[in-house]
Amino acid sequence: MTLIYPRESNAAHAPRLSPEYKSSVKRSPTKPLIIMPHTLSELTGPVYGHETVRANDHDLTTQHQGEPLGERIIVHGHVRDEDGRGVANELVEVWQANACGRYVHVVDQHPAPLDPNFTGAGRTKTDASGYYRFITIKPGAYPWGNHPNAWRPAHIHFSLFGHSFVSRIVTQMYFPGDPLFAYDPIFNSVTDEKARMRMVSSFDLENTKPDWALCYRFDIVLRGRNATPLDDD
Repeated sequence: MTLIYPRESNAAHAPRLSPEYKSSVKRSPTKPLIIMPHTLSELTGPVYGHETVRANDHDLTTQHQGEPLGERIIVHGHVRDEDGRGVANELVEVWQANACGRYVHVVDQHPAPLDPNFTGAGRTKTDASGYYRFITIKPGAYPWGNHPNAWRPAHIHFSLFGHSFVSRIVTQMYFPGDPLFAYDPIFNSVTDEKARMRMVSSFDLENTKPDWALCYRFDIVLRGRNATPLDDD
């Protein structure tokens, strides 16, 4: 696989400065970027975590003594490169709010209950075809203070590591038909509609588990013209 990143792929991602998303104003550069060539250490550096993935780390509903509250769901899909080939042995990590829209994080103090049986983080590795699968709880929407009456659509954060530590993408998976899409500056910071909709999962009735869990498919393309947009959150 080539180690040259096609810069035209950046067109699929949100601009660094999206004024309606207030945090981007503070974080976006004000001067032209300087391209720094990668050295051998960046290209061959360690990828942390593959060897410590446990058999049940993909199931966020069995990490504690009891079952978490909320709607149990299956989230699965393939990780592919720009040519449609599955990427094997990819470390995929997720984190999310609980069913009430609350994160297990000191910064999140909005008045929604924490669930003692749900931490909201999991990890897995793709198989030889690039396939991954998680079992979790459908997250709730939550307020985030960006503007008056600001609410984030329900979403799950995804992180994927490549051949080195600097080869990482972070994105968000949304759920189809969310009424908050039109009001969310983060979602709409991806200006191309086709690229934006690549962050929205599809309902997968065929792979639901009867009487147990609904299923959503979320395929991730690492780069190229069909790349899954990066997360600017």
